[in-house]
Amino acid sequence: MAAVRVARLDDLQAGRLTRVEAGGMRIVLARVNDEVYACDEVCAHQGGPLSEGRLSGVRLACPWHGWMYDVRTGECVMPGRGTRVASYPVRVEAGDVWLEVP
Repeated sequence: MAAVRVARLDDLQAGRLTRVEAGGMRIVLARVNDEVYACDEVCAHQGGPLSEGRLSGVRLACPWHGWMYDVRTGECVMPGRGTRVASYPVRVEAGDVWLEVP
């Protein structure tokens, strides 16, 4: 995996989603309080743009059909779905947000 600088922490608002591109992939960043999480930007259900979804705590709802994911793990939190989106390690150093991508 390679570390890629994707944002400044000050540019990410708590409770908001931000779409970035890293390693040729579309990724959504979610800032929950002082933590930043990253997962694939494309919903596993029918490809909806998760960056246009709604963040409630650590749950991210797809704008198309409401599938919900835990931004910490990428796991779908809807019973019986048994799917996930990829999640990626994030670190913050000197105010920069770094993402580990394959």
